[in-house]
Amino acid sequence: MAIDLNVVRRRLEAERERLLEELKAVSLVAERRERSFYSEGGEFAAAIVEVEKGLITEKHIQNQLADVNHALGKFERGTYGVCDICGKPIEPARLEALPQASLCINCKSRQAKIRT
Repeated sequence: MAIDLNVVRRRLEAERERLLEELKAVSLVAERRERSFYSEGGEFAAAIVEVEKGLITEKHIQNQLADVNHALGKFERGTYGVCDICGKPIEPARLEALPQASLCINCKSRQAKIRT
């Protein structure tokens, strides 16, 4: 199965824009929470939990954005669809499902086993 790289690139670019908007929104909410964190006397522990949740969400979005930017950079370098570890082609079905994938399924599986 061949994939249309132009379609994939547009999907990645749209995803980058979506993530940037989401990051902006999360940052604004976090900023408001931090301000209320210092201005409200009660509910201190609850405010801390909310700020921490916002930071975790922000970090998750930043990681997703880094993956998308990495994939778009691979387009620029002409290496999109090539595994970062072994240099073999990434399966088209994997790229169709996860356009920002930078590892083939075998290398991703090995990486997951190492982390556990």
